[in-house]
Amino acid sequence: MDFNLNPEQQQIVTAIERLCTPFDADYWLAKDTDGGFPHDFHRALADAGWLGIAMPTAYGGAGLGIFEAALMMHTIAATGAGLSGASAVHMNIFGLHPAVVFGTAEQKARWLPPLIQGHDKACFAVTEPDSGLNTLGLKTRALRGSDAQGEHYLVSGQKLWISSAQVANRMLLLARTTPAEQCSGSEGLSLFYTELDRSRIAVHEIPKMGRKAVDSNQLFIDGLRIPAADRIGEEGQGFRYILHGLNPERILIAAEAIGLGRAALARATGYARERVVFDRPIGQNQAIAHPLARNWMELEAAHLMVHQAATLYDAGLPCAAQANAAKYLGAEAGYRACETAMFTHGGMGYAREYHVERYLRESWIPRLAPVSPQLILCFIAEKVLGLPKSY
Repeated sequence: MDFNLNPEQQQIVTAIERLCTPFDADYWLAKDTDGGFPHDFHRALADAGWLGIAMPTAYGGAGLGIFEAALMMHTIAATGAGLSGASAVHMNIFGLHPAVVFGTAEQKARWLPPLIQGHDKACFAVTEPDSGLNTLGLKTRALRGSDAQGEHYLVSGQKLWISSAQVANRMLLLARTTPAEQCSGSEGLSLFYTELDRSRIAVHEIPKMGRKAVDSNQLFIDGLRIPAADRIGEEGQGFRYILHGLNPERILIAAEAIGLGRAALARATGYARERVVFDRPIGQNQAIAHPLARNWMELEAAHLMVHQAATLYDAGLPCAAQANAAKYLGAEAGYRACETAMFTHGGMGYAREYHVERYLRESWIPRLAPVSPQLILCFIAEKVLGLPKSY
């Protein structure tokens, strides 16, 4: 059991910190104020080869594990980019995991290099207005047919809270290919990776409270034609493929939340050292110092859970409990650090120039998504503690 990073892992942290230097907190403040996808940040990571950190080397990736990917995402957030910077490349890191695992060699050769090189931007189109976390209840339909151009599916339906759809040219789409009443268990859903055809998809941006640099959207899909060659794996098994990517996603979200919390903690401790009231720095007061010390401990403990979950995943061992726990603990620790940073700054925390109000707004994202804290508690209670299922 070694809690230290090896030299290669430390090099990843150092390289990402160096790459993020031009994209400082003021850069992300401007993005949060004016909006607009951070194309230059995305391009810098692509040019340096980081978008393929967990992709196979055969297709231009680095072939590293979720542990290294989590280090990268944590470091991006911790430099001051927060969830805005992490979300700009999050889909590249984990999004095509089902394709990597279940796609054919032809599909991976066609799909992965453009994503790794930054030529393609993808979105993750699963959530729907009426189903939420009940993925098996989604209603978007994909009807199979054939014509002179070959086997295909015609897709119609809606998707909600789809990040980066304003700039994406590709999407990972989950749709129902067999009516639910004809299916048993989780069957009947199929997974596709295909072109985001805007002649058949209306993309409506959702105004929201934070992370303006990365858009969130509702998609209205009307008769989208998807070639059968763009289906991942077997028809009707898409839910199983999506589940395979949930643990690494939880690990990465946790790492990003902890990085965000550390960015907020750094701002707060710096302010506590410099702000003088009643002839003494406010950090000399235990009412200021103790909550910051508690934040440090909580972030460290959550980060150790991320390391354990990622290590288990990369070793091919069961890690669902650890991945869910990491997501819960990371999100909560990150949020409390951001909240404490606001309190530490007092009234100035409400001023945008100090950045911590932006961090606090962003800290709600990993608490709410991609799975609620209540469902994680239900999972731990049922699967780890053996308590009766409550829903």
